[in-house]
Amino acid sequence: MKRFTSSTLLIALVFSAGNLMAQETRTISLQEAVEIALENNYQLKQAQNNLALAEYRINSEYADFLPSVNSSLSGSRRSGQQFVQEEVSFSNVVSQSVGGSLSANIPIFNGFENIRSLRSSEQSKISEEENLRRAKEQVIFNTASNYLQMLVDMELLEIRRENLESSRQQLEQVRAQVEVGSRPTVDQYNQEATVANNELLLTQQENALKFSKLLLIRQLQIDPMGEYEFVVPDIESNVDQEFAQNYSLSELIDQALLNRADLKSAMANIRSLEYQLMITKANLYPSVSASASISSSYSDRYSLPGETGTAPFNDQFFDIQVNKSLGFSVSVPIFQNWNRMTSIQSSKVQLKNAELNLDNSKLQVIQEVTQAYNDYTSYIKQLETSEKSLIASERAYETQQARYNAGSSTLIELSQAQASYVEAQSNYTQAQFNLIFQEKLLDYYLGKLSGESVEF
Repeated sequence: MKRFTSSTLLIALVFSAGNLMAQETRTISLQEAVEIALENNYQLKQAQNNLALAEYRINSEYADFLPSVNSSLSGSRRSGQQFVQEEVSFSNVVSQSVGGSLSANIPIFNGFENIRSLRSSEQSKISEEENLRRAKEQVIFNTASNYLQMLVDMELLEIRRENLESSRQQLEQVRAQVEVGSRPTVDQYNQEATVANNELLLTQQENALKFSKLLLIRQLQIDPMGEYEFVVPDIESNVDQEFAQNYSLSELIDQALLNRADLKSAMANIRSLEYQLMITKANLYPSVSASASISSSYSDRYSLPGETGTAPFNDQFFDIQVNKSLGFSVSVPIFQNWNRMTSIQSSKVQLKNAELNLDNSKLQVIQEVTQAYNDYTSYIKQLETSEKSLIASERAYETQQARYNAGSSTLIELSQAQASYVEAQSNYTQAQFNLIFQEKLLDYYLGKLSGESVEF
């Protein structure tokens, strides 16, 4: 019984410790979130796999410069009418034989296909490297955007809490004034309705925060059932409203066209297709190759002239029946049902389509950078005006509060001033974060997100 009790306590302690570990809260900063996303993102892993495959193809292209070597070994057992050397006639016998060969073939000239295939694979690798870099930038941007949205919802939630607390305090004050008869009962009802509405807004904002955290956790691809606490960075001190003065739209566009990894990938892909076109055209040229081979065989029915019995295996296989060859071959394409011409036209079309895609991508980059730049300058102005509105609405609310306490203002006027103040707080917070988001969007469009240090 004591042993059973001890075992039960031990199991209970183990499960209790496991529950405590499962409920442990993990603290994640912005930089850590980016690093986690870069490690877990499946699209990034796919891009890494494509790059590894491109590197393997380059090794394969190098191997094409080496000769191809083949070997074979065969054995057979035959029965029936066969020519017997000793009898100089056909007889019904059983014979056994063994044969082997080793051959090598190397292309001497094939329209420089090997060289161009290697160059094409090298450009494909460059394209995959740039695709990987752009995929990293996409992961960094999405992570930073989701993190930023979560911070916005946290700030708005705090504003809703402060507003609810203020309206509750105001309700207590109104109730006290109604009890002594200095305020009508309708003021209490109106304030109770305001408190209930603020409670609803708080609940909605709490749900919005939960949803933004869920999106961030999904972006990080970590356990959605875990407990996480995300660090709030110092944002207000990093907002630089004069930052746009250092921006020149034409310089930003040139920088984006020069740095964007997706454009570099498209250009490398075009160079790869150019080599592919050269390869298809080279199929019209003659090809020259060299070959060498050595073969031998053994048969239990083989005998040397003037001797009886089967010649020994070593004498046959390693001496008497050894055959060697060395040769060259020239292949001249004459007519193959227009297959080569069709391949050439197909390669030309693929190259033209890739060039058109690149031109369209450049136009899209110009549009993205221009729109981001215009939005950035607009958000700076919005931040300036929302800050002025916040200061003015705060003063108006404080004035209405003092007037209401003195009995020279109505509850409706006070509620309106409070609502304007809350709205101004929300607008200022959103303007702040919009400007920060736009900075990151500009960096993304310019191809400047590296993941080494991501700050707001």
